[in-house]
Amino acid sequence: MDRPSRIFDHVTLGVADLARSTAFYRAALAPLGIVEILRGEAFAGFGRDGDPTFWIGARAGPAGRGAHVAFTAPDRGVVRAFHAAALAAGGVDNGPPGPRPAYHPSYYGAFVNDPDGHNIEAVCHGPE
Repeated sequence: MDRPSRIFDHVTLGVADLARSTAFYRAALAPLGIVEILRGEAFAGFGRDGDPTFWIGARAGPAGRGAHVAFTAPDRGVVRAFHAAALAAGGVDNGPPGPRPAYHPSYYGAFVNDPDGHNIEAVCHGPE
């Protein structure tokens, strides 16, 4: 069976302040090679190679909490760079870069809460 290489088509998170969250994601996702591709009055789309698969959208009322999105990182250094960039952009540490052997022996991830409290992760599945 022919399967696409990615496991999701797209993810959208509701955000309280589109400008603030767009700035956060531009900085936090840059080390992963993920850039802003499209912007509208109430949304912004991010991705690689012109394919926006991660979206944020302005929501009336409180933004959703509890969402988790994990972005693929090519190596552990990029996981560390993501974490540092996200913190510098105003994110809150939710788990520093490091191995997570409970998930599997080569799992290496870092977690940051974005400005709306969403749990954002960068993960590498390869050894050092």
